[in-house]
Amino acid sequence: QVQLVESGGGSVQPGGSLRLSCLAPGNIFSTSTMGWYRQAPGKEREMVALMGLGGSEKYGDSVKGRFLVSRENAKTTVYLQMNSLKPEDTAVYYCHANQWGNLYWGRGTQVTVSS
Repeated sequence: QVQLVESGGGSVQPGGSLRLSCLAPGNIFSTSTMGWYRQAPGKEREMVALMGLGGSEKYGDSVKGRFLVSRENAKTTVYLQMNSLKPEDTAVYYCHANQWGNLYWGRGTQVTVSS
């Protein structure tokens, strides 16, 4: 069973920042597009940010210019730097790997943005 392990969630005030991390097995990390999705209560899961093996990046419209995805090969870890957080960013954030069409998910980490 593939394990993607997220960390770094928590509570923050509007305008604040958080960084999420996701540790992946090496054989998955080195052959997958990695990234993040999120799901707010009562809403569908949505793509937040993805990074391909060649470094290409893709962002959801609602986070462009505020969030940054990166991957550190030596640590087989993908990060999500979240800046200028808004209450509407509140959700469970899931790490995601797409290995040749095989999809893997982490268990999720809660991010709450509230004053």
